[in-house]
Amino acid sequence: MTIRPRGSRASDAVTRDGSADVSVVLLDTTVLIDILRGRPVVDRLRLLRRRADVAATSAVNVEEIVRGLRAPEAVSAQRLLEGLLVVPLDRTAGERAGAWRRDYAQAGTTLSQADCLIAATALAAGGRLATGNPSHFPMPELAVEHWPVGA
Repeated sequence: MTIRPRGSRASDAVTRDGSADVSVVLLDTTVLIDILRGRPVVDRLRLLRRRADVAATSAVNVEEIVRGLRAPEAVSAQRLLEGLLVVPLDRTAGERAGAWRRDYAQAGTTLSQADCLIAATALAAGGRLATGNPSHFPMPELAVEHWPVGA
């Protein structure tokens, strides 16, 4: 399967094996927490799957979820994480994240290391980022979907 963002060139619409392209939606920690707590965002996740989009996350988000887990959530969290594509963090994403932090800091805006790594991972996957905190991701080249917390 080839993963490309929706809206790619028409010539990219079908992979060599004849399967249709899919879109990756990287779920930020705020969205993952809402899913674990059974909040209405679960319906948006179901919609993603019906559209054949790939629900994904990053190793940074996995760390944030595990760090904040409540004991009763452990089994649910394990099942949730097993059902997601975990997009690898590579050197290119690390360099992009570092450049963003440096460039935004020079312009007077502080971005967190975690958010920059998450954004760079989503961009590397050619996908969109779903988050409850869109202001944490001001990078114009990144497609960000606002999934309000608790909604």
